[in-house]
Amino acid sequence: MTQQLNAQDAQFLYIQTPSTLTHVMAAYIFDPATAPGGKVRFKDIVRHVESRLHTSPVFKRKLYRLPFDFDHPYWVEDEAFELETHISHVRLPEPGDWRQFCIQVARHFSRPMDMNRPLWDMYVVEGLDRIAGIAPGSYAILTRIHHAAIDGASAAHFFVTLSDIDANGTPVIKVPEGSFELAKEPSTVEILSRAATANLTSPVKFMESLMKMSPAILSEAQKSLSQGKGNESGVPQTRFNAALSPHKMFDGTDFALADLSSIRKKVEGATINDVVLAVCSGALRRYLQHHKELPKKPLVAVAPVNLRSQSSDAEMPGNNISAMSVELATHLADPLVRLKAIRAYTQDAKEAKTGLSARVMTDLSKHIPGATMSGVARLLSSPRFAPKATNVFISNVPGPQFPLYMNGAKLTHQYGMAPLAHNMGLFIATPSYNGRMSFCITSERSILPDIAFFRECIEASFAELMAADPAKAPKPVDKAKPRVASKPKAVVKPKRDVPPKAGKAKKGAATKAKPAAKRGTRSKG
Repeated sequence: MTQQLNAQDAQFLYIQTPSTLTHVMAAYIFDPATAPGGKVRFKDIVRHVESRLHTSPVFKRKLYRLPFDFDHPYWVEDEAFELETHISHVRLPEPGDWRQFCIQVARHFSRPMDMNRPLWDMYVVEGLDRIAGIAPGSYAILTRIHHAAIDGASAAHFFVTLSDIDANGTPVIKVPEGSFELAKEPSTVEILSRAATANLTSPVKFMESLMKMSPAILSEAQKSLSQGKGNESGVPQTRFNAALSPHKMFDGTDFALADLSSIRKKVEGATINDVVLAVCSGALRRYLQHHKELPKKPLVAVAPVNLRSQSSDAEMPGNNISAMSVELATHLADPLVRLKAIRAYTQDAKEAKTGLSARVMTDLSKHIPGATMSGVARLLSSPRFAPKATNVFISNVPGPQFPLYMNGAKLTHQYGMAPLAHNMGLFIATPSYNGRMSFCITSERSILPDIAFFRECIEASFAELMAADPAKAPKPVDKAKPRVASKPKAVVKPKRDVPPKAGKAKKGAATKAKPAAKRGTRSKG
């Protein structure tokens, strides 16, 4: 059976450059204390992966790319597959602390993948004994998979199929042998036939999708014009909107889900995802204020949205995602007021009042021929023409809330890195596992040279939300209630009966009092 990449999968190949690699990577840390003998050897890990090769087609299929990308590539079986070429290991150099681990993670992520083999690899990192909060003898497995092969939801399923429910080796998910079939290389006739059909039918399908979306597009345009936003860009310029180099950086921290849930309860209707956005918002505000670079306009985040329905199988590889734009309210000083503003914005997004452009492009791009998409993608992914669509990507991928094991070793921590793009140099991934959520920072050396300080800003933002008292939070100004703005008319009337000299004195006193009030407001913020 022929397996051709869809347009959304293929675009991650077309936009890849030496500076903008489009693979994703997870860092899983295991404690071998629960393993037989309290130790796991490298050959044990290789043997375990070999026993699970039947659980996903990702393991043994590779790309069959066409000349000049005149049509989307195909997935075909790698008949020369060798497991040992996909798994390697290294020991963390001295002093073997958290900083050295972050450097090792970032260096591995920054290396291009071998595009002539199945698009995954594993890198075992030993020597984590001096990292606070990590058990002695622990090791990490850095797992890279190209985004053309997998999205967040299918990546989570990919790892779960490798995992066990206990230290005895009981699989979390039992995938029977022969659950999928790997395809052979397509014939020349089939390639030409498919390419011709795609190029002939794409304009028709494109217009059909455009007509379906046109009422929503028209409604959004009328709304923007009525609010005076027709020619106004909503994404402010920040240091994160710059060209990239190949040198990526990583850092991360984690919090208890129970604490994030307690923050959620401080604002009616807020979700865990809203809290994640609020923590990131506070960190961005704190970081940019420190560098005297905080824009007056609120920063904008793009959050990927999983489009897989409950009826669809999560084990299907590939991509089925859209995106949602969210204003992060970084112009607001109070943490709970920011959370309320974010909650209001995400509620609008769920009602399809925002994020329309991302959904339109996701739907329309499915019908663009391969050669056209390839050319446009390369143009838009260049430093000169890359659009400024967002300040930061924030991705929240829920994971299993129970312990997982591999080779008898218990998974204790997980972190992740994700692709960057020119004009989008910051990605915050927030995977959750077994009652905790990690905040994982992917950036670039010249954009975020003090990445450890940014991680401290995330921790400070979280602490600020934990300490915030809803009873003491200032009430946000509700623009929908003009009655507040009309009240001063009643205050002005008595001034007409005041003698002129007294009126002038009072006017002068009020003028002097205003700066003092403003200074007090700043110091509290």
